[in-house]
Amino acid sequence: MHAPIELADIAADVVARIRDRAPRVHCITNSVAQQYTANMLLAAGAVPSMTISPDEIDAFVAGADALLVNLGTFDRERQSAVESAVATAISKGLPWLIDPVFIDRSPARAEFARGLMARHPSVVRLNQAEFAALSSHKADGEAVARFAQTYDTVVALTGDVDMVSDGRRGIAIANGDPLMGLVTAMGCASAAFVCAALAVEPDTWLATLAATAAFGVAGELAAQRAQGPGSFALAIIDALHGLDRAALRARVKAS
Repeated sequence: MHAPIELADIAADVVARIRDRAPRVHCITNSVAQQYTANMLLAAGAVPSMTISPDEIDAFVAGADALLVNLGTFDRERQSAVESAVATAISKGLPWLIDPVFIDRSPARAEFARGLMARHPSVVRLNQAEFAALSSHKADGEAVARFAQTYDTVVALTGDVDMVSDGRRGIAIANGDPLMGLVTAMGCASAAFVCAALAVEPDTWLATLAATAAFGVAGELAAQRAQGPGSFALAIIDALHGLDRAALRARVKAS
C-alpha cells in the first residue's frame, strides 16, 4: 500500500517520463472520441496514432509503445483491426489496454471482450456494470482481485472512487470531478493516458494507478476554472499539460 504522498510522487515521476520520452500510443477507439483523445495525449506529452486500415494497422502497432483497444464503435472494420492489432502487440511484447465500453448493453460486444480477455491484456479499464457483464459477479474488492488474478491483468474499475488491482495489490483513488462524466471521450482519453504510462513504467499496477490519480487531479484542477462541461473539456487539456508534482502532492487521495 502506498501513502498518498508516495503515490503523488510516483504519479509525478510517471508524468515526467511521458513528457521526456514521448511514447506513441496507437488507439483503436470510438469514432466520436478520436480527436479529443489525440489532443489529450499530445497535451500529456505522448504521440497518438489512430489508423484502422488493414493495410497499415500492423505496421503502426509494431512501431508504437502501447496499444489502446476501445470497443465504443463496434463495427466490422474495427473488430478486424482490433484482432490484428492485439496479435501484433502480443508478438512485440507491447502493453495493451482494453476498454470494453457498453458490453453490458450488447451481448455481441461482451462475447468479443471475453475473447480479448483470454489473451491477457495488460490492463482492463471498465465500470461496475461492464465488470458485472464480463465477470458475472458484482464489482466488489474480492471479485475484482480474483478477476485480475484469473486473467493475469490489472483491473482499473472506474466510479466515484476508482479501484486499481492486480490481484495481489489494490488501491482506491478518490480523485476526479463530476464534470468528467459530462464530456464525450473523457473515459477514452483517460484510458489512453494509462497506455502512455504503461509505455514508460514497467510495473503495470503502478503505471495504472499513477495515471488514474494524475488524470483525476487534472480533472479537479480543470473544474476550478470551468463554467460548465464545454469549458471543462478544454480546461482539462490545459490542466493535464501543466500538471506538476506540487499539485499532485496537494491533491492525490488514495487509500
